[in-house]
Amino acid sequence: MTKGQWLKPALDYISRWVEFQVRQHEQPGAVIAIAHKDHIVLEEAFGHADLIDGARLTPRHRFRVASHSKSFTAAGILKLHEKNKLRLDDSVGQYVRNLHPVIAKATIAQVLSHSAGIVRDGSDCGQWFDRRPFLDAQELRSALRAPPTIVPNTRFKYSNFGYGLAGLIIEAVTGESYLSWIRREILEPAGLKETSPDMPLPRGTPFAHGHTCKLPLGRRLVTSSTKSTRAVAPAGGFVSTARDLVRYFAQLSPNAKTSVLSAASRREMVRRQWRDPHSSLERYYGLGIISGSVDGWDWFGHSGAFQGTITRTCVLPGEDLTVSVLTNARDGYAEPWVDGAIRILQTFARNGAPSRKVSGWTGRWWTFWNPIDLVPMGGKVFVARPDDLNPFMDANELAVQGRNKGWIKLAGGFENHGEPVRLVRNSRGTALEFWLGGAKFLPEAKVAREMAARLGRSR
Repeated sequence: MTKGQWLKPALDYISRWVEFQVRQHEQPGAVIAIAHKDHIVLEEAFGHADLIDGARLTPRHRFRVASHSKSFTAAGILKLHEKNKLRLDDSVGQYVRNLHPVIAKATIAQVLSHSAGIVRDGSDCGQWFDRRPFLDAQELRSALRAPPTIVPNTRFKYSNFGYGLAGLIIEAVTGESYLSWIRREILEPAGLKETSPDMPLPRGTPFAHGHTCKLPLGRRLVTSSTKSTRAVAPAGGFVSTARDLVRYFAQLSPNAKTSVLSAASRREMVRRQWRDPHSSLERYYGLGIISGSVDGWDWFGHSGAFQGTITRTCVLPGEDLTVSVLTNARDGYAEPWVDGAIRILQTFARNGAPSRKVSGWTGRWWTFWNPIDLVPMGGKVFVARPDDLNPFMDANELAVQGRNKGWIKLAGGFENHGEPVRLVRNSRGTALEFWLGGAKFLPEAKVAREMAARLGRSR
């Protein structure tokens, strides 16, 4: 079965699942975009851009995408490498003066792969807690006169200051400001019309404001996420949309037909250079690129965390798919929602588009305990859990015996394996109830009314 057959029903379910997840976790908002090759195949927004004024979130709202910036900065360095303006094994001291002698000997590749041993955010990282402004170039240069935190080239050690240094290298080589050069040489050739390397944005540009967690105050506050990141912009200043991010990162795939970089540069960016040595997740860093795998599908991309936003973008090169999720809360679920979207895609890829026999078995159904989704694929129906981060994990599988009857073909030993299932329809054919074994599931509104009537008494 071709991707064209299973991809659309997979995207339809991803949209429904993300919408429910936003509601369940009481998130301010989220945007998801998915590209197949160079085509946008899904783009949706849920929730609000600002909880104070109640503005609805749209796909055109810009987000602070934070450390996604590193993938743009690394591409800028690779572009200069292609033009023979520098070499990746050049020492950074060849381009930026008055660095600590040990830092000066580090190579450009070590800086881009976070292996130069440079401090992450300095001795006072209050810029990330709204306690001080971001460093300007003079302050960054002063901080880089201190020795590295660890011996260079011994392990992966993330550093925003290291990418600030990469920005200084770009300025030294080009004789231009980082912001203007990266916009002209990377953003514009990539066709990114909704991306800026830093604040401020042009007046009237829709912007998704960040939000705090609900705790410790007991309610969310809007964060001051519109400040300039100044000399740290190459590490975390970028502002973008999910649409632009999937377009850009898809171009970094070594097998992309068009790109701002050569295939050799792209292969070097995504190559796994360092493993994260203290993580339960198997993940790696290349040159401005994080990589890993989800249940056998390799991915590369980046994530970002700013005051009040959590974002993530993943390219699945083996499937020619790119997924980006942007959230505007400090406890945003961008990371697990991207993983969940990938697992949904995998489930549809394995099982295919629904056959005509099972296509009518759909819908979200509720009891007091939880919701379920009937999701037809291939010749069977899956009972998904939209409240789970992996909705198809250990899902019941139903065999359909007719328009309204079937049985549970596969379920866990503690569940209803082998028992009957049925849909109850009205005279017009609309499904009113779903029975899973002996449990009756109803539409959300009807269960809500029933719960209010039975359990809504004050105590």
